[in-house]
Amino acid sequence: MEPPILRRLRDLTDFEVADDNPDVRGWVVRGGDGRALGVVHELIVEPAALKVRYLDVELDSLFHINEHENHILLPIGVASLDTEGDNVFVPALSAESVLNYPPYREIHITREYETAMMRALGLEPVPDGDFYGSSAHDASAFYRRRRGL
Repeated sequence: MEPPILRRLRDLTDFEVADDNPDVRGWVVRGGDGRALGVVHELIVEPAALKVRYLDVELDSLFHINEHENHILLPIGVASLDTEGDNVFVPALSAESVLNYPPYREIHITREYETAMMRALGLEPVPDGDFYGSSAHDASAFYRRRRGL
């Protein structure tokens, strides 16, 4: 089964972040160790489902990763928003583990790449039939802390 079509939000002129959700582009991404890993560069959406599936994170230059490999994708459900500041927390990553995370090169996102991401986060990939039905892709978990739910 072929994965759904995913696009960068900036390429979709008819789409924008929902009114009750903050636009997290430009927000600092912090690992479980509290250290800044980078910033949210872009949101990757599934237009047919009207859902954000991934955060495109540009890693901090302190990691000395070349410019062709300094982006990673994070499933939206593995991150959460800070209750007050403009931070995105990813407990499953640290400044050390992010160096072993598969880089994202703004190419077509394959199921193999998505599976590699899940494994790098210590998660078991979900079978194709309900891949985006997993908690790793649950956007409500991402926004919950910010809304105080």
